[in-house]
Amino acid sequence: MTGPDAVTATPNAPTGGAAPATAHVPAADTPHGLGVSVPPADADAKAQGTFPYAADLWAEGLLWAAVLRSPHPHARIVSIDTGPAAEMPGVRAVVTHADVPGDAMHGRRVADRPVFAKDVARHHGEPIAAVAADHPDTARLAAAAIAVEYEVLEPVTDPEKAFAAEALHPDGNLIRHIPLRFGDPEATGEVVVEGVYRIGRQDPAPVGAEAGLAVPRPDGGVELYLASTDPHADRDLASACFGLEPDRVKVVVTGVPGAMADREDPGFGLPLGLLALRTGCPVKLVATREESFLGHAHRHPALLRYRHHADADGRLVKVEAQILLDAGAYADASSDALAAAVSFAAGPYVVPHVFVEGWAVRTNNPPSGHVRGEGAMQVCAAYEGQMDKLAARLGLDPAELRMRNVMATGDLLPTGQTVTCPAPVGELLKAVRDADLPPLPVDDDETEWLLPGGPEGAGEPGAVRRGVGYALGMVHMLGAEGHDEVSTATVRVQDGAATVICAAVDTGQGFATLARQIVQEVLGVDDVRVMPADTDQPPAGPAARGRHTWVSGGAVERAAKMVRTQLLQPLAAKFGMSVELLTIADGKITSYDGVLSTTVVEALDGKELWATAQCRPHPTERLDDAGQGDAFVGLAFAAVRAVVDVDIELGSVRVVEMAVAQDVGRVLNPRQVAARIEAGVTQGVGMALMEDLRSARGTVKRPSLTGYALPTALDAPQVRIVKLVEERDVVASFGAKAVSAVPVVASPAAVAAAVRAATGRPVSRLPIRPQAAVAQRPRG
Repeated sequence: MTGPDAVTATPNAPTGGAAPATAHVPAADTPHGLGVSVPPADADAKAQGTFPYAADLWAEGLLWAAVLRSPHPHARIVSIDTGPAAEMPGVRAVVTHADVPGDAMHGRRVADRPVFAKDVARHHGEPIAAVAADHPDTARLAAAAIAVEYEVLEPVTDPEKAFAAEALHPDGNLIRHIPLRFGDPEATGEVVVEGVYRIGRQDPAPVGAEAGLAVPRPDGGVELYLASTDPHADRDLASACFGLEPDRVKVVVTGVPGAMADREDPGFGLPLGLLALRTGCPVKLVATREESFLGHAHRHPALLRYRHHADADGRLVKVEAQILLDAGAYADASSDALAAAVSFAAGPYVVPHVFVEGWAVRTNNPPSGHVRGEGAMQVCAAYEGQMDKLAARLGLDPAELRMRNVMATGDLLPTGQTVTCPAPVGELLKAVRDADLPPLPVDDDETEWLLPGGPEGAGEPGAVRRGVGYALGMVHMLGAEGHDEVSTATVRVQDGAATVICAAVDTGQGFATLARQIVQEVLGVDDVRVMPADTDQPPAGPAARGRHTWVSGGAVERAAKMVRTQLLQPLAAKFGMSVELLTIADGKITSYDGVLSTTVVEALDGKELWATAQCRPHPTERLDDAGQGDAFVGLAFAAVRAVVDVDIELGSVRVVEMAVAQDVGRVLNPRQVAARIEAGVTQGVGMALMEDLRSARGTVKRPSLTGYALPTALDAPQVRIVKLVEERDVVASFGAKAVSAVPVVASPAAVAAAVRAATGRPVSRLPIRPQAAVAQRPRG
């Protein structure tokens, strides 16, 4: 039997294959509600290994899929012979571009990516064909047996040369150009510094590689079980490619094994669905780590040229910049990343004159897309490098120079938009500047492992220099430039228990925990169950840029308040008072004068109450031809101080401490806020020192977790949160701001600044190579 009832996961997982609903029945003394550290309901299952992910799924009659990928970054496909694969015993189906019944092209903003390459392969690892077989080894062997004749073409790998190179797509290589014009182009400053900065290709490297299951339905449709971060977008994409109506395609979100960006290639589920529809059997695909590296989107590599003008006192006069983002083979989210990069090119500083040219171009390099802090991280590394140069030229302390220029509420962005949200940038910088510094290293055997490189790789302790650096970061929250941000949630209450239905995906950011806290706060109900997300529910949008805290959390709050009114109105009418005079706390309803006192369960009296609500923040607009417009709903800020030890002979770097002060609006769950900041800082340190998915002429080198360096527990720095500024944003749900992205944006720049301070070297490339951290020796 096929269908959703036949899908199972681990022995402890519920049927249906999705991540389990997060139920929580706290003990009487367990804290609950907003503002306290409510533990995640799924924490025990994840720690014990019983939490089901897509790779754990199984269905009766299961087949296994494998994907053939291009070994070339750029090649014309002369012919594809699937016969050798189709004839292998155990192979049930082979599909190529010719077997896509609907729209063969897809994409987030521009439909420029094929399900399978047809005439040309545009990047290393692009899907060419897929196979379904009765055993995973058979599927892999069959995929390898497909005979593809390629005419290898010269790859376009230098984004600067992409403008004049042969067009990789019918509409050319230029995805978007944004010229930002703000102020007087003739303005100049007394002091001018210039710099060129390069940012590498960071991979999100999720804990679990992509996996999924497709199950055909009796009505000719299909169900996709995926670690999706935007199930409705994935459903619409799949239905268009399969040539089916959207109601015949269902996406069920499985447990998400980590997501700091787009969780997976948006086309990952498409071969699965095609194979399931072709064979009439469930089909499962578990990507290898190499396939994961080759398939999903990465951070945009960037080339940035800057010129800063300042007066003799260090106040910024003008910023000029050229920003070039390498989108890789397809457009994906590059338009959005470029808008953020151009808009935040001057940083959280007051600059009366800003002129920026920004471009995003296609190449034959690995695909780029949404990665936490996209666009903003790249420019932060550049503008903070410029601030350090200005400080050195003027003989000012780097923190003091920044303090003279910080942005505040009421100032203008270079896009002409007024900063109406809280912008306590000066307060954040002062907090990290004034925080105590960590002690200097001690030269003894017990602490040798604390030196750069560790006990086996360290040079002489006398070659170690300490550096302190600062960075200020900013990000936008929610979508920008006219994106319609909306989410819908339903809250049901019966017998003292509540259920939340919302398609917001919890990727690890804690939405399910937040939803429980909201309902506990509003309704005084301890037992709250958050249902798994799927496309039978109304859309909630993607899990990115703090959306679900603001938009989906706002929808849950509104629905819960509507249920609260339904619950209290009969009681208020009975006692002749208004609903506002009644309070709910700890499962009890009381009136202001103590006349009424009852429990929520008693007030329900066996009834089921429910309400559905939407949350839609105020609209934004697309940047115009001069880069002007109210493009952002809200902004968040952070200040980071990095303390590093550098072996100036070997170029090895150890991050001793990262001190963070952050603008969070309101702390809804202290433990989760701290965890998200620590994770963001660690990701930023990885970008600063080690993470770079290298390629040679478009071919990815060593796409594995042994070839791609990630911070381990030994590399993770001490993260000290010195201040959380809780100045509530009045337009945000609960007044809270996103907390994950802005530490990622500021941390790499702070580490680079600290290495500059320790070595006297310019440090203009991320990640920082050892040779860039070797101090120059005086001649003589």
